[in-house]
Amino acid sequence: MKTALRKPVALLVLLGVLALLAWGLWQATRPAPEVLQGQMEARETDVAGKVTARVLEVPVHEGQTIAAGALLVRLDSPEVRAKLQQATAAEQAAQAVAQKAEHGARPQEVEMARMQWQRAETAAQLAHTSYQRVANLAREGLVAEQKRDEAEANWKASRDAAAAARAQYDMARAGARPEDRLVADAQARQVAGVVAEAEAAQAETELRSPVAGEVAKVLAKPGELWPQGVAVVSVVDLQDQWVVLNVREDRLARFAPGQSFDATLPALADAAHPAGRPARFTVFYNAVLPDFATWRATRGGAGFDVRTFEVRARPAAPIAGARPGMSVLVQ
Repeated sequence: MKTALRKPVALLVLLGVLALLAWGLWQATRPAPEVLQGQMEARETDVAGKVTARVLEVPVHEGQTIAAGALLVRLDSPEVRAKLQQATAAEQAAQAVAQKAEHGARPQEVEMARMQWQRAETAAQLAHTSYQRVANLAREGLVAEQKRDEAEANWKASRDAAAAARAQYDMARAGARPEDRLVADAQARQVAGVVAEAEAAQAETELRSPVAGEVAKVLAKPGELWPQGVAVVSVVDLQDQWVVLNVREDRLARFAPGQSFDATLPALADAAHPAGRPARFTVFYNAVLPDFATWRATRGGAGFDVRTFEVRARPAAPIAGARPGMSVLVQ
């Protein structure tokens, strides 16, 4: 009886051992799951000035959270201030010329021109009377003809002077010509543009953040002479993050735009998720990388060259604690 029971037990043990060996062999020969490693990226803004100036103050520090419009750097440029003063003075002068052309001569100037015309007119009448007297005496032979010619020349000169004084009076009363007023207005607008340019340069001496985020880098120090166009402060927007993956084209079907996938962030591992915090991402962009990232076939007669694509995907929900540079693993 005992012998009969031992045979089935031994058979079961043998079957268990064989199953265990088969499972171990299957585990040993099964290909390991492919893991893609990506990296978190975020929108980073480099703030640079348009003018060369000396750094006066840097009121922010790296790691500080700031709002949009926060003051990052204050620069000092005496040249910009001088240009603004020059442009402002030129604008005031141009506006004065334009107002003078618009309003015309002052009442005192008009009255002065009228009086000069009247004086010239009186002198012309007197010269004409003297000429007539001398001409009568010359006809009677009492004076030489030379005197008559001199009197006539004096009368004509006085008459022309009176006409010129009348023209001056009329011009003062009428004011500037329309063309002169247009020229004065155009010059005033031109100088106003110069003032606006100088004010824009002055505004560039206070650099403010165009976005809200975290100060990633502060490159400038007070007292340094900073050139135009070179970044002074870098601000990263942690609310606009995405993951970047390099995927072979034979795996690309899983990462088409609009598709979602699960991944883990090992840097955010905790007691509940020892392997890393899980997160779901949605693809919004992919593009082929240059030829240096192509997987070449090892044999010319077998296989084909496989291109590598860059895939970008945004998290479906904000990931607390995620920062640019963190690894992202996708199985």
